[in-house]
Amino acid sequence: MTLQELIDGLNLRLLTTPKNFSQIQPSGGYASDLLSCVMAGAQHEGIWVTLQAHINIVAVAALLDLVAVIITENALPDEATIARANTENITILVTPCQLSKL
Repeated sequence: MTLQELIDGLNLRLLTTPKNFSQIQPSGGYASDLLSCVMAGAQHEGIWVTLQAHINIVAVAALLDLVAVIITENALPDEATIARANTENITILVTPCQLSKL
């Protein structure tokens, strides 16, 4: 499944710079709000699902070379976080859904 299929299927909203998401195939997914758990358990080039919306999500995503971070419950990062994600080439997506309903 491509990242574009996931975006379309879950009706995700893109907050960062658009890319050719149909060419990106995530290696897997990981859901957690604890940064240390994500660093230990998420797959390289995977997708991270979280309620966290602060700038540290970008650092963790960059460290693991994640293809995207999906923020739940319409939590919105500030402009500095979005700008940093664009600088680090991290895709940030948002959903109104709760983690348990994705």
